[in-house]
Amino acid sequence: MTIESAAPSHADAPPAAPFPGEPGEPSSASPPADPATPAPARKPRRPRPVLLLTCGLVVGTAAGGGIGYAVQANRPPTPLPRIQAVVPTYPAEVLDPAAAAEAAPAPLAIDGDLRMLLLTAPPGSTVWNDYPATPSWITVGERAERTANTAHNFVTLNEYGFRRAAEVDWKQNGLKVRITLIQRAADFAAGAGTRDTGLQPFTADANGGYRIAADPGYWTDTTEKYYLGTAVAQRGTVQMEVEVFGTQPVDAEVVKGLAKQQWERLV
Repeated sequence: MTIESAAPSHADAPPAAPFPGEPGEPSSASPPADPATPAPARKPRRPRPVLLLTCGLVVGTAAGGGIGYAVQANRPPTPLPRIQAVVPTYPAEVLDPAAAAEAAPAPLAIDGDLRMLLLTAPPGSTVWNDYPATPSWITVGERAERTANTAHNFVTLNEYGFRRAAEVDWKQNGLKVRITLIQRAADFAAGAGTRDTGLQPFTADANGGYRIAADPGYWTDTTEKYYLGTAVAQRGTVQMEVEVFGTQPVDAEVVKGLAKQQWERLV
């Protein structure tokens, strides 16, 4: 008796190996995942409303700009106003030179050489250090150095219209004399006049006066003291200043005499 082998049924067949990527057992190409290793974090998604709002803003801005440009481009051009210029006019009558000179601003009262207006050192006088013994021009810096606060006076002279200055110095009979003429610009001359109400007049027609200091002063950087007598007056844009220094109180008649002589050369 012949026994025939039966064909294996589907129930008896071994289970087929799953394809890679399908559910089931992992394939030999991919090693099994370690259960202790955490899964990588997923990139957070941007909320869709934010994306929609951003896109809407971009699209709305571009659309609005395009519509505005189209509206402006289709408008008719606005004509510019006509250029208006004032046409110069000239008087029909002939200009009178005398009348024009009368209407013009008055020139400076003194516009010549200030050195010619200064007193000169009297006979028998001597030189006072390196100061000019003959009428000479001095700079604004040299004028500022004649005072104790040099920097402050330098700034003040320039701020208040310093134009030029001339000076003469000498020594005689124990006295040191300095006479200075300072001229300022016309716009500053009125405000540069003397405002000292404690001055005594040295002559009737001078808009200034003199003063004799009762207390002594001291020369810069020394302990040598001096007594001072001063006189100031102004004519036009020129201010005169007379200074007399002595080791004893200065005689008022000496200061008055020099001031009167210098004033007479200005009028």
